Amino acid sequence: MGEVLLKGLSCQKCPEEVKQMLHIIGLEDKWNSRSRFLSWGMRRKLSIGIALIAGSKVLILDEPTSGMDAISRRAIWDLLQQQKSNRTIVLTTHFMDEADLLGDRIPIMAEGELQCCGSSLFLKQKYGPQKMFTE
Repeated sequence: MGEVLLKGLSCQKCPEEVKQMLHIIGLEDKWNSRSRFLSWGMRRKLSIGIALIAGSKVLILDEPTSGMDAISRRAIWDLLQQQKSNRTIVLTTHFMDEADLLGDRIPIMAEGELQCCGSSLFLKQKYGPQKMFTE
């Protein structure tokens, strides 16, 4: 049996998967850089790439676009939209745009307690778009 290198990938498949993921997250020019020398936003992208690599079926992301500029944030949203069909993605966010775009079900917490949960449309009908996104 071949040696396993990364998240169940064999030594033969690992370099190609890493190269492909670096391309997907837009860090192919940083392939030889240590993470401590990357910007905060690049580190966030790298973390998302690590979570996605090898076909992970469940991702838990804590504020995945925090600290990113608007263009990078939108690119990550597009990436997660593309990747969510074959995975379960649980994420926390303070960006209501992010929850609205990415969430099939959006739970809202306040003071450590679940207040409501539902689709974006349900929450907007119940609370109205302005109230839902400002409280």
